Amino acid sequence: MQTQATFDSHKALFLNTFAFTVCFAVWMLNGVLVTFLVANQVFDWGPVEIGWLLGIPVLTGSLFRLPAGMLTDKFGGKPIYGALLLICAVPMYLLSYANDFTSFALCSFGFGLAGVSFSIGIAFSSVWYPKNIQGTVLGIFGAGNAGAALTTLFAPTILNKLTQNGINIEGWRMLPKYYALVLIATAIVFFIFSKNKKPASSGLGWIEMLKPLKNIRVWRFGLYYFLVFGCFVAFSQWLVPYFVNVYYLPLVTAGIFASLFSLPSGVIRALGGWMSDKFGARKVMYWILASSTIICFLLIVPKMDIYSPGQGIMAKRAGEVVGVTDGAIKVDTKTYTMVKAQNKFDDLDDQVLVFPSKEVWQEAVVEVGQKVKRKELLAKGITRIHFQANVWIFTVLVIALGAIWGIGKAAVYKHIPDYFPNEVGVVGGMVGVLGGLGGFFCPIIFGYLLKGTGLWTSCWIFMFFLSFLCLWWMHHVISHMLRKKQPELEHRIDH
Repeated sequence: MQTQATFDSHKALFLNTFAFTVCFAVWMLNGVLVTFLVANQVFDWGPVEIGWLLGIPVLTGSLFRLPAGMLTDKFGGKPIYGALLLICAVPMYLLSYANDFTSFALCSFGFGLAGVSFSIGIAFSSVWYPKNIQGTVLGIFGAGNAGAALTTLFAPTILNKLTQNGINIEGWRMLPKYYALVLIATAIVFFIFSKNKKPASSGLGWIEMLKPLKNIRVWRFGLYYFLVFGCFVAFSQWLVPYFVNVYYLPLVTAGIFASLFSLPSGVIRALGGWMSDKFGARKVMYWILASSTIICFLLIVPKMDIYSPGQGIMAKRAGEVVGVTDGAIKVDTKTYTMVKAQNKFDDLDDQVLVFPSKEVWQEAVVEVGQKVKRKELLAKGITRIHFQANVWIFTVLVIALGAIWGIGKAAVYKHIPDYFPNEVGVVGGMVGVLGGLGGFFCPIIFGYLLKGTGLWTSCWIFMFFLSFLCLWWMHHVISHMLRKKQPELEHRIDH
């Protein structure tokens, strides 16, 4: 870790961020490509198969983050980063020849290695800068998450052009080849212009490098990162089929809306690093986890149209029904007025509704000439509740959630150079593994929840409980630490 930033520092940060952006765009490809292939009936995959294909690249990019971080600490970032880019280009190119679920899954497992670029870049960026601006620096690097937005924004349009809007469906096979060429070009640029640098711990043995993982703090950071990064990765892909199935949007439009979630989250990460440097990571994380809990709760209610029994009309005395119209029932000389249906929901889809809407009416259940007893039902009540779950309100909430998680990603990684200045690669890699596993497991969990409940919003129920768990655990641990060693720890955990 250097004592001050130099031109070489800024050049290294730029190259690391650029390469990370490319890798993240590659890592998230399946979110668009799989949705496109299923929507065009190229492959007959259900929610579970889709969930696995979205999760497999994330699994690879997660599991290998720890060894990638260790290799970066040992040999420096230049050879490791450059080699990674070239290695990922091979399975990406082979993806263009996939013809079934197995071959698609194997290629996805291979190019999923692009996800380990995060632990390489974190370690290789931190060695070039002093401790007091690590939060800002790693936040800037983390803005490469915006690569997910580049894929969701441009890949659907490219697919439409390659396939001539579905006329030549096999044209999709060119997209993985284009991505492979971009990876190779990035590797060449990285090898030519980057300069290698190793941390002070590069001389340690492999076992010694793993010692920080005994610290429970590493695993606690990993849980937070499971939420703010792993779930971000999951929804960067899951939102494309979500918009298509829930709001019936075209794939291109769904990709644009999904990119609105991904892009702010990546770009705002630099702001999150600055906020963590200025206000302290603990305060930032409290705000992040509380906001995540609230927003996910608001997103739980599904788009729905419910019919339920309402308030009916009962006879006040016995008699004979002598008249039944749309608006009234007459029993002997007594007239009972009914509430008519207004059909006010017919044009609601053209409006922006925030809250559920209700309509009540009554329908006769008796006929002329029928004898009724006292308190016998004459007209049944019907209540219709309509919740629009308006796409614009939903999108605003999702964008806000993505931005909040983006700030949270920087806040989590602000802790690592402070507590583990010479083991950033190892600790950052382990936290990245746990976070990346969120990106792997969540799409699979979402798929099973959707299949089991039939509700697309079941994913937000899961997110609500996960956000609340993280908030409760962080508050419990920090309160316990302050009670034991206050005030010595108070200043330390604020940063």
